[in-house]
Amino acid sequence: MANSVRHNDALLDTSTTPATGTRKSRSYVQLPDRVLAYHWDTAPPTSTQLSYADSFFTTQESKLLWSASKFRTIDFGSLPEVAFLGRSNVGKSSLLNAVLRCKISHTSSKPGRTKTMNAFGVGGEDGRGNDGRLVILDMPGYGKGSREEWGKEIMKYLVGRKELRRAFLLIDALHGIKRSDEQLLAMFRQNGIPHQIILSKVDRVLLPGARLPSELAVKGRLLELETFLEKARGIVQPQARDGPPALGEILTCSAEKSVEKGKKLGISGIRWAILSATGLENPRRASSDIAVFKEQNEDDGND
Repeated sequence: MANSVRHNDALLDTSTTPATGTRKSRSYVQLPDRVLAYHWDTAPPTSTQLSYADSFFTTQESKLLWSASKFRTIDFGSLPEVAFLGRSNVGKSSLLNAVLRCKISHTSSKPGRTKTMNAFGVGGEDGRGNDGRLVILDMPGYGKGSREEWGKEIMKYLVGRKELRRAFLLIDALHGIKRSDEQLLAMFRQNGIPHQIILSKVDRVLLPGARLPSELAVKGRLLELETFLEKARGIVQPQARDGPPALGEILTCSAEKSVEKGKKLGISGIRWAILSATGLENPRRASSDIAVFKEQNEDDGND
């Protein structure tokens, strides 16, 4: 069976204090990234890889590179790109703020808050004068509060950009995959756009309400999540193929709730997926590219 959600790995901090033998307060639920992802075509990242991904995204401050409402007005660059898309109010802006660890993307309870395509440079100066080593694109939401012309502009961009490495489609964990989501997945396949699914707001499924649930309740909800993800596999990789299907892994996350050492649910796994998509998952390779470019510039200056 594929490496999927493992409910037995979700534990409550209910250990005892050695000196007194008394029970500690249950301060958090341990839900590491390995429990929050469903892999069937890919290998889950190791703890070392997740730590590297966190370091990549938090060591250098991310920067807004450009904003545009129309394809023809975009200031193009040559860095590898990933795009984040989803229905209006799916939590995309909150997710990007968590991934980038700064309030760089506007959030709102009203659908359709993102009005433009926004590009963020991540990873610090790349040695070539670029404000980043990869670019994250925040696309306007579709559905309620969106505009019809945005969909056309977004597809123009996704189809025409050779620098695009992957499109991440956010699905609300409470509402599941809607008809409009399936239509967009079909468009990805038909246009050969590499893509992957992320289930957002998973805390509202696993940890609803303000009170900490029992360990048994958490395990039961993780089993329900596992069932949902296995069903979703048939949607993102349909048997009747009309083009390349989604990547064989589904990630889940929460931009709101921290339950393990102050980390937001599933964010480290998303950071790793971004690095893997853009070819920056190897720290030696990324550092070597910068060093080679600097050495070439020094040689040119000496000629």
